[in-house]
Amino acid sequence: MNLRVLSYNIHRAIGVDRRFRPDRIARVIAHHDPDVALLQEVDEGAPRSRELDLARELAEELGYPHVAVGHNVSLRKGRYGNATLSRFPIVRERNIDLSIRTRKRRGCQHTRIELGAGLGVLDAFNLHLGLSAQERRRQMGVLLRSKEMRRVAERTPCLIGGDFNDWRSLLRRPMIGAGFASATERGRSPALRTYPSFSPQGGLDRIYYRGGLRLLAARRCRLNLSRVASDHLPILADFVLGE
Repeated sequence: MNLRVLSYNIHRAIGVDRRFRPDRIARVIAHHDPDVALLQEVDEGAPRSRELDLARELAEELGYPHVAVGHNVSLRKGRYGNATLSRFPIVRERNIDLSIRTRKRRGCQHTRIELGAGLGVLDAFNLHLGLSAQERRRQMGVLLRSKEMRRVAERTPCLIGGDFNDWRSLLRRPMIGAGFASATERGRSPALRTYPSFSPQGGLDRIYYRGGLRLLAARRCRLNLSRVASDHLPILADFVLGE
């Protein structure tokens, strides 16, 4: 069975032209038709996004029957965080707090996805890390030591994707140490460049994997629309399951 995963910081569906256009985000995602979409900076009830529940609006528009949302930041009105859209049933979900002291609240959403047809489950971790290198290292340590991660058997298909905010691939070593391979960094090559979307300079968005997954290909989105829809480009990884 093939599985396509997309990770996308949608920037609250506010493009680089400062226009709120969730339809552009939906068109970008629809073009790639992922089985699982890991989204970051997803608003719910915020005036800047017309007080919409963006995760559920996008899920309905794109035909995803299963959606989970992990809120990290509360605003004066509304909140935002990470959201996972899935073609397959989400049988467990939990938001892992990665906030470090007084810094901006951050989190990682864990979803367990039932793949069916004797293929078992996929554990997906959808994160958005902080802006400083020290903060990110500590956050990754919290995630890798979390009970949610420790309960995932090494042979179970598992993904960690999202906005790592990591310009220099400093987190690659602890990820490899935890048994993960990078889909978006090959050998000594830099990560796929995704930020800023209109002229990408840094590979802030990553997908790591382990367990019963074999990587077929990984790439960043090259649609012209994606250069304005958000300040990040989405990344995609295609896997084979069960091998």
